[in-house]
Amino acid sequence: MAETALEGLRVLDLTQGIAGPFCTKLLADYGADVIKIERPGHGDVARRYGPFPGDDPNPEKSGLFLHLNTNKRGITLNLKTAAGRGSFKRLAERADLVVESFMPGTMARLGLSYATLEALNQRLVLVSISNFGQTGPYRDYKATDLVIQALASPMYSKGHPDREPLKYAENTALYFAGVTAAVAALGAAFASVFDGVGQHVDISIAEAVLGSVERMTTSYLYTGEVARRAGHQVLPTYLSGAYRCQDGFVGVQGGGRGESWWPRVYRMMGMPELAEDPRFSTLQAREQNREELDAFWHSWLLDHTREEVFRAAREARFPLAPVNTTEDLLNDPHYRARGFFVGLEHPVAGHLVYPGAPFKLSETPWQVSRPAPALGQHNEEVYGGLLGLGQRDLAGLRKEGVI
Repeated sequence: MAETALEGLRVLDLTQGIAGPFCTKLLADYGADVIKIERPGHGDVARRYGPFPGDDPNPEKSGLFLHLNTNKRGITLNLKTAAGRGSFKRLAERADLVVESFMPGTMARLGLSYATLEALNQRLVLVSISNFGQTGPYRDYKATDLVIQALASPMYSKGHPDREPLKYAENTALYFAGVTAAVAALGAAFASVFDGVGQHVDISIAEAVLGSVERMTTSYLYTGEVARRAGHQVLPTYLSGAYRCQDGFVGVQGGGRGESWWPRVYRMMGMPELAEDPRFSTLQAREQNREELDAFWHSWLLDHTREEVFRAAREARFPLAPVNTTEDLLNDPHYRARGFFVGLEHPVAGHLVYPGAPFKLSETPWQVSRPAPALGQHNEEVYGGLLGLGQRDLAGLRKEGVI
């Protein structure tokens, strides 16, 4: 049995930023041989994004780049040169997947269209990740995570009804598209293994978001209802949202799920008698006496810490949790017990802690064996090992600006 799930799968990674590198990171972390290809002297744009350890804006210390490129080998290659394109084609002949995130049409303009690559390697899968897909009126539009969320509609229903729409957390759309692309890439790779024929996979970041389980889209398709911004304390979902306690906030979603939840709320608060109190025993009564119930609820929260509230919620079997900071997560006993966060030594950035496996496989586990590559770190290893180039050849390519 292979030591890793994707052992033997070779991927050429032409992506940069977030969505594409997260896709290929998932493949690399589960065992694929991912060769990250960057422009000489420049590299992935993410190398210039923070946070930077020690507040040192070094392209080899970008926290974002270091996280998104673990377990990859890194080479440089200038695809705007004939020699660079020739080297890429030779690498593509030996690869299973090519993942790229250029503007649509760029690969064709470089002479590296899917038809060209397919002629070199019939089993090759090309995965193209772009903002709006390879076709359509928006094909050539540039976008940010916020723009994607606006055009793909999740923003419209987020926030308070009397305020402007809000987006999901930072870069949610891009990471979600990365996961979608990884699943699609593996599906196409398995089809190639079974059928012996590759294909071109077209990933639209906007459609990855639009095709998710976002409720407002399905509500309209099924009922014609246009979702509205509801905030977090509308009447049907009373006791749902973030609430302040003694040392921070707790997140709650449960009060609107039915009458059976309310006795649990009262037990959690140490006031089980409220379940029999006519002021609070039914939905209509609670709404009529909402100010009084709010006084009990908020007073109890402010008298207790997040951990005390969380413990009481567990005992009452009520869905509630602390709103954690990143420091809280690192010290959380659950994630510590599962070994989620892992430490890794980087030759320039030093020892850093990274998020770990998003899912666990019992026989072919996730593993982090190497940090993100320095720019061009594996040129000799890849060009020498795969293409048989010697030191003189590499020196010539460097002189010509190819690598």
